[in-house]
Amino acid sequence: MKVAIFSTKNYDREYIDRFNISENHALTFFETSLTRNTAKLTIGFDAVCVFVNDKVDRETIHILSENGIKVIALRCAGFNNVDLEAAKEKNITVLNVPSYSPHAVAEHTVALIMTLNRKTHKAYNRVRESNFSLDKLVGFDLYKKTVGVIGTGKIGAIFCKIMTGFGCTVLAHDTYESDDLKKAGIRYKSFNEVISESDIISLHCPLTPETKYIINDSTFSRMKNGVMMINTSRGALINTLDAIQALKNGKLGYFGIDVYEQEGNLFFKDLSEMVLQDESILRLMSFPNVLITSHQGFLTKEALTQIAITTLKNLTDVEKDIPSENVVGKK
Repeated sequence: MKVAIFSTKNYDREYIDRFNISENHALTFFETSLTRNTAKLTIGFDAVCVFVNDKVDRETIHILSENGIKVIALRCAGFNNVDLEAAKEKNITVLNVPSYSPHAVAEHTVALIMTLNRKTHKAYNRVRESNFSLDKLVGFDLYKKTVGVIGTGKIGAIFCKIMTGFGCTVLAHDTYESDDLKKAGIRYKSFNEVISESDIISLHCPLTPETKYIINDSTFSRMKNGVMMINTSRGALINTLDAIQALKNGKLGYFGIDVYEQEGNLFFKDLSEMVLQDESILRLMSFPNVLITSHQGFLTKEALTQIAITTLKNLTDVEKDIPSENVVGKK
């Protein structure tokens, strides 16, 4: 199958090429993202492979269909950036990678918590400048703190279990409650109870019309003063302007994000020689209690391996007309 792979970086090429030896697809890598403006690059291909910030909206899908594209292979779990209804109308099969390494994202979530709490990023910079002072590096024990988890799918469930290992009380909210987590001591409560009782809140739910801006001015008002908020799921779960206000008034004591609502214009790019035009990200970066990483939670050897293997197999399954459990929005 001839596949146009968009938004590719060196690590994408390395792992996809390595595991394509057994699948033998004809791959062409594009550094640019897929949008309605770049969809013309897909002429002559059978399929496209996209990532989280590619914009596969109705107009883009119309162009893909005109160019003969029959498959959209996501090399990620989320598919909120794809117009599934438009793809269905054009008879284009959409597949994702529902699980690659949930441990990678869950562990990165813990890294954000630990770094924000113990200020290791600040200590590292100090020591490199021969400043061995401990002033303003005071953290807190995670032991016996209450951690609220919104969304207990594979990533959220692993994160819950990790935090119980720290001796935390873990509260959770999800439409579907896990019996295994209950047996492990995790207590399910309503959304309002979780956000109001937790010292640390971590988001692990998908982005849907119902969950967009699930964290906003109203929900911040119901949280503890000085709460720590972590988001390694999707940026638009949080209203950024409301988060900035919560940081300014002290409601948010710590804010760690690996995702950002407008990240498509920023993340995965080297903008070090440019003047950033995004006022919200600049404001967030100005706070001393904010830690931002650029969607690197998934970036482990194990995750990249599984992403490559599953994505390529998805393409092979479609090519050979083999039913796949990874089809999204099945016809």
